[in-house]
Amino acid sequence: MSLNTPRTRRPTIYDVAKSAGVSPSLVSLVLQNPSKVSEKRREAVRVAMSELGYRPSRAATTLASSQTKSIGLVIDDFRNLWFVDLLRGMESALSPHGYQVTLADSRPGENRITEATDGLLSMHVEGLVIAAEPSESMMAGTWVPAVVAGWRNGVPAGADLITNDDDGGGRMAAEHLLGLGHTRIGHLSGSGGAAAHRRDGFRSGIVEAGVEVRIAGESQGTSEEDGYAAACWLLDHHPDTTALFAANDTMALGALAAAKARGLSVPADLSVIGYDNSQLAKSRYLDLTSVDNRSDVVGSHVANTLLARIQDPTLEPRRKLIEPALIVRGTTARVSG
Repeated sequence: MSLNTPRTRRPTIYDVAKSAGVSPSLVSLVLQNPSKVSEKRREAVRVAMSELGYRPSRAATTLASSQTKSIGLVIDDFRNLWFVDLLRGMESALSPHGYQVTLADSRPGENRITEATDGLLSMHVEGLVIAAEPSESMMAGTWVPAVVAGWRNGVPAGADLITNDDDGGGRMAAEHLLGLGHTRIGHLSGSGGAAAHRRDGFRSGIVEAGVEVRIAGESQGTSEEDGYAAACWLLDHHPDTTALFAANDTMALGALAAAKARGLSVPADLSVIGYDNSQLAKSRYLDLTSVDNRSDVVGSHVANTLLARIQDPTLEPRRKLIEPALIVRGTTARVSG
């Protein structure tokens, strides 16, 4: 068949068997337990699969082996790009063991995260990574091992917790701005567990320096629009503010928009620092100073912890903190005047 000839249907195991000159049962054996088949016949089957463009059915393999080799990852919002590095770190540890990651976006709300979790569990994932605010009911009645990635308002019973030291990261942001001479600093926060720890770390650093605490948005979300609204409130109520620390890079993007709307130059008039060191922060156009939560490192630890729990479900749950790092770029500078 020519490469330019369109196929009218997906090739089947019977097509592979016919092309290789073997039985369908032998093709199945090659897919499931190739060591039991001679090298000559294995090669004939592989050549036939390649020529036909045959791809084994993952569902069929799962039924035959009782293993899905799949890990479920529940995130809170696809719009917040912090999870990209988390996923990359997870895959670096899972891929050598043949595992794949399936994502589900929960967005805020108990029903949404329960629905997302149920969807993954119905796919018979072998483990679950929770990178969103968990609900009390989401893990009810399931034995699947789980690891929580990042600080949350709650951790399901029996689950491990692997997270960035957000308290330390919040303090790091405060110390950076204080070191640049800023004393009128605002913080754009949110309602999640990670935001709460970042807020606590920021507040402790500010209070110890004897500086007024200015916080907005702690009962709201952490989207770009939430960051814009919180920044607008702070800049309108405290127009002398010279620096803003956002709970994540997405909120910092909203802060930059609020500054632009008020004719403020960043960083000459207003320094802005984010959190997560996401792809947004790394872009040359934004060049955003950000606290690196080292999501890739968190992800690799999450994956290895989950693999260990899959091998031995009796392991005691553990908690591990990953130290953050400050990445200074072009949106923070010494206070003018």
